[in-house]
Amino acid sequence: MNFIRTEIEDVIICEPIVHGDERGYFVETFREDKLEEFLGYKINFCQDNESKSSRGVLRGLHYQLPPKAQTKLVRVIKGRVLDVAVDIRKGSPTFGQYVAVELTSENKKQLLVPRGFAHGFLVLEDDTVFAYKVDNYYSPENDRGIAFDDESLDIDWILKRDELNLSQKDKEAPTIFDVELFDYDERGSFYDESYIKDAYSYTPWRKN
Repeated sequence: MNFIRTEIEDVIICEPIVHGDERGYFVETFREDKLEEFLGYKINFCQDNESKSSRGVLRGLHYQLPPKAQTKLVRVIKGRVLDVAVDIRKGSPTFGQYVAVELTSENKKQLLVPRGFAHGFLVLEDDTVFAYKVDNYYSPENDRGIAFDDESLDIDWILKRDELNLSQKDKEAPTIFDVELFDYDERGSFYDESYIKDAYSYTPWRKN
């Protein structure tokens, strides 16, 4: 398993090593020990989720606030997506910036999206199967969203707007200047000895 830091260093691309021959292939899709060795801290993943979507479906941008903030490790089992992570840590040097990575069943790349980031993905092929691990259970009272088309984020979603298919909830999501955000800790996105405890406080924040 290879790990690559993106332009926002807390967002990590994970590249499994594929062993293939005329019979097919074998791949380790997750190695807890290797990931912990690279990161220098432990992530306690507790749940696996899976979704199936048609081309043009856009899910996001989603996140959960403390004490139910989530780290996600996402991948594509079948098909192709554009996966996006947005830094929403108030005070971060990369606040409001995003990482976009194409994840496919062929390249088998995965993206580690830390706490303090909003996440979304656009499906680029019909019948795409998307899977991800989380380190906290779904919490409706802590669930939040940011508009996929927030002009201040300026995310290039590749497809034309009339090709996109969103839930009503995602269509009505507010901008980044109208939501509760994480506070940045310069010691690192995951700085917290117990990790499961709140690593972030959050406060409503608006652009001056």
